[in-house]
Amino acid sequence: MSPLPHIHTTPTIGIFDSGMGGISVLKEINHLISHAHLIYVADSAHLPYGSKSEAFIQQRAGIITNFLIGQGADIIVVACNTATAAAIHHLRETFDKPIIGTEPAIKPAAALTKTGVIGVLATENTSKSSRLASLKDRFAHHIEVITQPCHGLVELVESFQLDTPETIALLDKYIAPLLAAKVDVIILGCTHYPFLKPAIHKLVGENVAIIDTGEAIARHTFNQLKVMNTGHSQHGEQTFYCTGDSEGYSALLGKLWQAGGTFQTISLD
Repeated sequence: MSPLPHIHTTPTIGIFDSGMGGISVLKEINHLISHAHLIYVADSAHLPYGSKSEAFIQQRAGIITNFLIGQGADIIVVACNTATAAAIHHLRETFDKPIIGTEPAIKPAAALTKTGVIGVLATENTSKSSRLASLKDRFAHHIEVITQPCHGLVELVESFQLDTPETIALLDKYIAPLLAAKVDVIILGCTHYPFLKPAIHKLVGENVAIIDTGEAIARHTFNQLKVMNTGHSQHGEQTFYCTGDSEGYSALLGKLWQAGGTFQTISLD
């Protein structure tokens, strides 16, 4: 992919999630658009979103988006499947900025499957969302889609338990029914789950493909910036905010991100 044309504006991309899961998306964006300024908000005081009401998630998404735009964001990435399902339409109606969501990769999974059965690992809210149902209707009407709610996985990632016996046991509980149903593609329907890919690979073996959406979101963000005619004049900076425990999240950021940047706690209530 060719680089953006060199002009005088360095784009600023605002990204948020309920916690640190969206760092998996941030990494892909930083890899493709390394010159951009990145501002990340982890709404850790209200983690997880997966069991919260739609109205609550819309309210939080609106508050965070408003904050990111106030910090200079040219484009917003909702790096959370649950927040996208609950709030993306509300955000696009409220704010005059490009807003990119995160959705389970049903379309590419449907094109990839040989058995005609795909699995989706997701939070409770994403599993029952009308947005996921719409994706199934549009792109997977000819195949079987098995959706598996995965209570507890987000919290394990947030505590950096990526390959512990507890994590492996919980993953096995959720994945075993999918394997029994002959799925050959598993979609990671939460941005926290890419951090569990090595553990998932151990359980499913080489014959099951694992798909997440981080790279596709980065490409979409790249293309949106080209449409907006933004360019770059310097190397981008990364700024991280969280709404919860600063000491715990600073340590977690160091483990999941490992690429510098500034970090601070904020109150967005």
